[in-house]
Amino acid sequence: MEHEPVFDFHPGGELEDDVVDIEELELQGNPNPAVTTLADVVNVEDDTCKRALAKMVIIDELPFRFVEGIGFRKFCKVLQPKFTPVPSRQTITREVVAIKDYEKGKLKKLLKGRRICLTTDTWTSIQNLNYMCLTAQFIDDDWKLQKRILNFCQIEDHKGVTIGKKIESLLLEWNVDGIFTMTVDNASSNTTAIEYLKRKTMDWKRTVLGHEYIHMRCYAHILNLIVVEGLKDMSESILRVRDVVRYVRSSPHRMETFKKCVEKEKIESKQTVCLDVCTRWNSTYLMPEFHLLDVRSSHQV
Repeated sequence: MEHEPVFDFHPGGELEDDVVDIEELELQGNPNPAVTTLADVVNVEDDTCKRALAKMVIIDELPFRFVEGIGFRKFCKVLQPKFTPVPSRQTITREVVAIKDYEKGKLKKLLKGRRICLTTDTWTSIQNLNYMCLTAQFIDDDWKLQKRILNFCQIEDHKGVTIGKKIESLLLEWNVDGIFTMTVDNASSNTTAIEYLKRKTMDWKRTVLGHEYIHMRCYAHILNLIVVEGLKDMSESILRVRDVVRYVRSSPHRMETFKKCVEKEKIESKQTVCLDVCTRWNSTYLMPEFHLLDVRSSHQV
């Protein structure tokens, strides 16, 4: 007869990996025969559980309202009845902010006294909102390359001075006093932003060679510009392929018909219909590649 296992529990509140059989405990003189399930042996610490739940929300990118879902609360009741009440969305929001503040403090200590390389980019969302991301790269004490996002925020516009002022305020907020390089794409506004930062940070403690080599141009963006320029010689063919892909993707019915045609023609391909993105030249390469592979089924659609 199989018996329900329990976990070996210690006063510190930690669960060991070793599983102990209930019958074995009874034979050895289990001091507490009523302990038969995991819920009986776990010492629930509200703060620890709330912090773990907040980390789950962060890692899995869950909405705060997730913790108030009926299904989740029923699951918690079955998993551990002593974890009550299950935190509300307001509580989890405070926990997430507390984790953010704690991790920010740790990163500030890690960045202190270091020269860092920065990468930044801006874009406009479909809601017509302007965003900017600032990333730091540096070598830690173990000579390992580290990469951290310092900020992801809205900005007023894409003007160079606006970008430069925002980056300056963020560096001051993070207590960064040494910039080694700054990598950006070839937009003219980025050149203006770097010139602004040069003037404002020239006298900072860890400035290298008067910022002579601070401006690094993104080679991936340069490569994309070269390829896009070369594709102009075959733009008519690419436009035709793009029109076919847009037609197939324009409705679920057309997509389903396309898939049936692929099966009918016995075309062995697990690829999906790919529409290219103007800033990613490799997507333009993949789009006609797929079209050439499944040209027979495209004709039938």
